[in-house]
Amino acid sequence: MPQVDDPAAPRIAVVGATGAVGGTLLELIEDRALPYRRLHLVASARSAGRTIRVDGRDHRVTEVPRFAFDTVDVALFCAGEQVSREWVPVAVAHGALAVDSTAAFRMTPGTPLVVPQLDAAELGRRPVGGVIAMPGAATVPVVRVLRDVERRWGIRRVVVSTYQGASGAGHGGIEELQDGSRTVLQDPQATVPSTQFSPPLAFNVLPGIGEVLADGSTRQEREMADEVRKVLGLPGIEVTATCVRVPMVSGQGAAVWTQCRSAVDRTELVALLRALPEAVVHDPGGPTPAALDDPDRLHVGRIRVSTTAPDGFWVWLATDNLRVGGALDAVRVVEELLARGAL
Repeated sequence: MPQVDDPAAPRIAVVGATGAVGGTLLELIEDRALPYRRLHLVASARSAGRTIRVDGRDHRVTEVPRFAFDTVDVALFCAGEQVSREWVPVAVAHGALAVDSTAAFRMTPGTPLVVPQLDAAELGRRPVGGVIAMPGAATVPVVRVLRDVERRWGIRRVVVSTYQGASGAGHGGIEELQDGSRTVLQDPQATVPSTQFSPPLAFNVLPGIGEVLADGSTRQEREMADEVRKVLGLPGIEVTATCVRVPMVSGQGAAVWTQCRSAVDRTELVALLRALPEAVVHDPGGPTPAALDDPDRLHVGRIRVSTTAPDGFWVWLATDNLRVGGALDAVRVVEELLARGAL
């Protein structure tokens, strides 16, 4: 059992334990046998009092305002940006290390923005501010590909189009897509619920995710560009994104165009991609988010070097968004902290 009596094992809280990412996180804690001394499940008032079984033990869910953060060593936040903005500072003030999967602190100066496969060295010490942020699930696959590309050929420009399933909006998004799909199948003229997605997502494609900004981009698109620059340490590169919501329950894809500073050899590019940690290259071919043989890996395909501009290339990326860039990365952060003696 991962729950151990070793005083060196951490006491862990999962804030947002009943959400889509939180539920996946609990599965991974169990599947990966993450050691812990205590595990606390924390969520909104609506979920408080529920019992969830993890590692053969029943854990009662505590409402966030009633939880004592001084009883844990690390708090994994996956309950949404608003909850993180309010409660991450409280957790840190009570001595807990906060690992935050929301956008709340990603661009805060001094807060490390960590992708475990790229910069695990950042986890060798506790951050001064007590917060480790993780990029968005749509950003993580992109930067995992681009880090080694930048080191080999340099990067001038990145253009990304993402295609993201309903689970990016949590259980509410999944339920609304499923309910809307049933409604449309029964009566194509019926009014479809649209609380989470407007217009409705069922049998539709929505060409934007999140608040629309003054320049016509959405907040998620702006955040994605900023995150790519910060993770790669390239504040001056041009990054533009179009984030699209598609009528898929879970999973995501991304078409990525990269213009480098020198000509790219396709054979060398494929070899570089095959050498990426925890990645699977489909060449020829293009992986689909609904049929990933290993949902814990980054899947890469459609590798095309431009014949008219040989310094540019396209790749297609497919991932399980609840795991890669989400719950799996949070667990990997804790594993790295333990391995490096920083927790």
